Amino acid sequence: MSAISAFQALKTSMQQQIMGQSKLANRLLIAMLADGHLLVEGAPGLAKTRAIKVLSEGIEGDFHRVQFTPDLLPSDLTGLDIYRPQDGSFHFQKGPLFQNLVLADEINRAPAKVQSALLEAMAERQITVGQKSYALPDLFLVMATQNPIEQEGTYPLPEAQLDRFLLHVTIEAPDAEIERKILQLSRKESQQELSSTSTTQNQPVLSQDDLMQARREVLAVHMSDALEDYIVRLIVATRANHTATGVVSYVQYGASPRATIALDRCARAHAWLDGRDFVTPDDIQQMARDVLRHRLILNYEAEAAGMQTDDVIQQLLVQVAVP
Repeated sequence: MSAISAFQALKTSMQQQIMGQSKLANRLLIAMLADGHLLVEGAPGLAKTRAIKVLSEGIEGDFHRVQFTPDLLPSDLTGLDIYRPQDGSFHFQKGPLFQNLVLADEINRAPAKVQSALLEAMAERQITVGQKSYALPDLFLVMATQNPIEQEGTYPLPEAQLDRFLLHVTIEAPDAEIERKILQLSRKESQQELSSTSTTQNQPVLSQDDLMQARREVLAVHMSDALEDYIVRLIVATRANHTATGVVSYVQYGASPRATIALDRCARAHAWLDGRDFVTPDDIQQMARDVLRHRLILNYEAEAAGMQTDDVIQQLLVQVAVP
């Protein structure tokens, strides 16, 4: 099976098990293809945990969920040196960050030191304990979640850490039709668990070799010079020294060059998942909101005008000419 066939089979399987959140399933696959991390924001009960768990069951790799709380310590993520009294030596015991897929649940409930340890892992693909650094696996994806409802007792993520996330995905509650399908799926799964004759569902398994081949194919997806210029113009138009659009009147801090790289990688991955070996303007526009949503800091003028970040990005897409 080719890499694209394996990914398409995995995508189909995920969509069958995650009702109403096809966008989240798609963004998880894009983050994995682009070798990045994603921040997911949505109310409780919208299948955020289920999504990455289903993904972990479909690929060759390990998964660990960490519930972030105010009393969490950096060593709870990284691991620590354990003293051995038998020979007076220290042995390093790895923490959950050494897994391939990590769910950082309610990341904004952990204090700054814990977030700093996670930041190093996401940015440098290594963790440091004492004077020694340890490399993380080649397949390493962090999906962090935030609950937009409760903000009491939370520690807002610093802009430097937000910028380390490839994507910021927002999800909404499903409509009535999808809600009914969710109910039917839940009932069916409960019946299978209780039935002595239930069989394990055949789910495609994506090997890490397939994943690495897929990443090479994504990087080889063709993007014209005109579309590269379009990506650059979109990002530059968010900065204060740019006057060609009215977007900057609402932006206090624009996107960094990391956003340019992220939009390029994500647009290629979006095109590849769609079965194409070339990027179109639609691929860029489809990914622009999730790439820029957490990278733009709006000013008081935006707040006074009732502008949200997605509104500013929509203006950006309208005002910057498409090649």
